[in-house]
This record gives sequence, C-alpha cells and structure tokens, in this order.
Amino acid sequence: MLTQKMQDAVNKQLNAELYSAYLYLSMAAYFDSLNLAGMSRWMRVQAKEEEGHAMRFFDYLSEQRSRVKLTAIASPPAQWPSPLAAWQATYEHEQKVTGLIHDLVKMAEDAGDAASGTFLQWFVAEQVEEEEHADEVVQKVKAATQSPDGLLALDEALGKREQ
Repeated sequence: MLTQKMQDAVNKQLNAELYSAYLYLSMAAYFDSLNLAGMSRWMRVQAKEEEGHAMRFFDYLSEQRSRVKLTAIASPPAQWPSPLAAWQATYEHEQKVTGLIHDLVKMAEDAGDAASGTFLQWFVAEQVEEEEHADEVVQKVKAATQSPDGLLALDEALGKREQ
C-alpha cells in the first residue's frame, strides 16, 4: 500500500494526465477550425494516448489498494495565435509533464518506495519520447510556415499518425 503522500501525488498525476488529454482535444478542435485535419488527427491520437497514461495511474492505485480520487479537470485553452504556437505549447506542456514525473520519482526514492519507482520508470522513458516527438513537429512546423504548401504537406503527413 502506498503512503498517503504518494497516493495523493499519484492521484494528482492522474488528473494531470487527464488534463493533457483535454488539452490535446482542445488543440484538435483548434486545428479543425483552421481546416488542418491532419494536425487535428495527430492531436486526437495524442489525447487517447494521454487517457491511456491516466489509466495506468488509475490501475496502479487500485493494484496498490489505494484510493483513486478523481477531481475536477481544469479547462484548457481553446485558441492559439498560430499553428506554430499550438505546437510550441505542446512541447512546453510535455516538458512540464516530464518535470511532474521526475518529482514523483524523487518522492518514491526519498520514501524508499521501490514499487512506485519501478512503476514510474515507464513514464520516464515515455516522456523522453513525448518531448522528442513534440519538438520534432515544432521544428517541422517552423520550416513549413515559410510556405503555405509546406504547411499543407506537413498537415497531410501528420494526419497519417496511427498511434
């Protein structure tokens, strides 16, 4: 069983993962409003992935005989100044989530909670991938904004994301 402090922190991270899903759905709607269906699809897939992350925390709490406490999810922004700004916000958000995961790892280490430390290692690796993918798209959007055709070609490529 988790300490109360760790239980509270994992519940907070569960909420943060659900917020990530909300944020990416909001970005999908934003891209839809710009007729950038490929970018919208990419964000929809990302939102589902974030829901999966939330469920990993949910299941971990249950497996540890700890109480899952679902709290209100903050409302995400609905508008960005440009597609590039939305993608930069994605990258910055993933950096923030990485920091939250690292804080949980430190908490587990400080508490001598090896089970939580082991559980969290998947998220440490996942966040490396999340940041890499988000930054890659930011760099491509920067290059593509020099040409409307470039942005449309990138939108089409991003729409092919399967998972």
